[in-house]
Amino acid sequence: MSNQASNKIKYLLATGAVDFSSDVFKVILMQSGFTYDKDAHEKYADVSGSELATGNGYTAGGGTLAGVAVAEDDVNDRGSVTWNNFSWTAAGGPIGPACGAIIYDDTEGNDAIVGFIDFGSDYTQVDGGVATLASLTIRIS
Repeated sequence: MSNQASNKIKYLLATGAVDFSSDVFKVILMQSGFTYDKDAHEKYADVSGSELATGNGYTAGGGTLAGVAVAEDDVNDRGSVTWNNFSWTAAGGPIGPACGAIIYDDTEGNDAIVGFIDFGSDYTQVDGGVATLASLTIRIS
């Protein structure tokens, strides 16, 4: 799994428009075939057309993340933002296929893309199973 921060989030951090300690962040799943563009995908509206549709335990617009932690990594010359694991339970059919997840700032008036977590291949959670995104981390360098 790889991840990429958006260029927009780097700008918003520099201007003080994003506050990881108080803003609300959400995670959404992206349809198979979605290609992330860290330059062009700035806001939720830029990617919402490629999000999985509501159904089978998944709700479009995403789930709210909790437990944010921000760390400095002097060895690799970057910062990282990590949230608690997040899960969806497939009910009434499968969730997916999804090629990755987008984390965005859902604070009113912002909706900036924080970054993309690439699953490396499509993933489908079968009916009755639990799809868990573990170690949700976006690295900012």
